[in-house]
Amino acid sequence: MFDLSVVDQISTVTMNRPPVNAMSSAWVREFHALLDRLEDRDDWVVLHIRSALKVFSAGADLKEMRARFARPDGIDATVQAIRDYQQLFARIEALPRVTLAEIAGGAVGGGFELALACDLRIAADDARVGLPEVAIGLLPGAGGTQRMTRLAGFPTALRLILGAEVVNGTEAASLGLAQWTCPRTELAATATAIARRYAALPAHAIAAAKACIAKAAPRAQDGFTAEVDQSRGLLHSPVTVRLIERFLDRGQS
Repeated sequence: MFDLSVVDQISTVTMNRPPVNAMSSAWVREFHALLDRLEDRDDWVVLHIRSALKVFSAGADLKEMRARFARPDGIDATVQAIRDYQQLFARIEALPRVTLAEIAGGAVGGGFELALACDLRIAADDARVGLPEVAIGLLPGAGGTQRMTRLAGFPTALRLILGAEVVNGTEAASLGLAQWTCPRTELAATATAIARRYAALPAHAIAAAKACIAKAAPRAQDGFTAEVDQSRGLLHSPVTVRLIERFLDRGQS
């Protein structure tokens, strides 16, 4: 699922789970294990997350999602999965190093929530990003409502989340959801250059500055709890159940 390399103070995590880097419970466990390994090392300053595929990540694994919904405890299991994603993304956000997401292709749902948990994002001009969960009667519960609002403000979060809107990389940058954008053919080289620039800086100073910046941003900690609670309520809705079933059926065709 992941390839890891550490070179010149840059830890590069390349997601490689064809065809779309779908996220699953096993994916979450492996990412945690990867972070455990990195936390035992002091030879990296930047965590650079990228994809070996045409997409960054299309979000949740539909097969696992279908199996989870079919369980007698399907709602409880789904709520726990949401909490698991929240915990992983919070861990990434809290790392005392620089984190960079390189978005070459689609990053939707949980895939974009992963990118939003990073400090920095660079996207290809034609990448497609967004949190369209409302379209299937859900909400972006892995931190998406909180982080998109912090980054882009209430008007943009309301527009994109409530409208289930997906935008390209150029517009994402103009809305504050990415710091850089460039043609896809230049993305890998540009992202590497950015990672090298941050990796050349002293790690202890970065950690201190990042801790101070985090305190400057207003954070409604109960917002993440609200995501879980509201998600549980939506999962009890017959309308949501029908929309999810229709969505999963399309995924099989």
